[in-house]
Amino acid sequence: MNSEELNSAIILFFESIEKYYGCKTEITEGLFSELDDLDANLTTWNLSEFDLTRSAYRNNGNRFMFEGDKMYYEISGERIIEFKQPGRNKFEFIEQYSETVFRITKIRFHYKY
Repeated sequence: MNSEELNSAIILFFESIEKYYGCKTEITEGLFSELDDLDANLTTWNLSEFDLTRSAYRNNGNRFMFEGDKMYYEISGERIIEFKQPGRNKFEFIEQYSETVFRITKIRFHYKY
């Protein structure tokens, strides 16, 4: 996906995210070092669950944010190198922080429709 397609896909995702407000949201975050070889056994994982109450784009720092009760999560808009939708109500972002440091964020919305 070229950068224009990537940007369009991300904008479309955030333009329609309001339909997930109030839904249980799972964010699985992984830190890894080989983009071409995402080995789950060599990745450091974190899982968070919350009801999504708000999302926005924070201009100061260029961050996409997700917010719930006692939960706040951000993705760097300028570091996203990949975005995809692997299933219904499932989305994945990959950010690159250095030559060998990547973060994958998997978001799953428990959407009732």
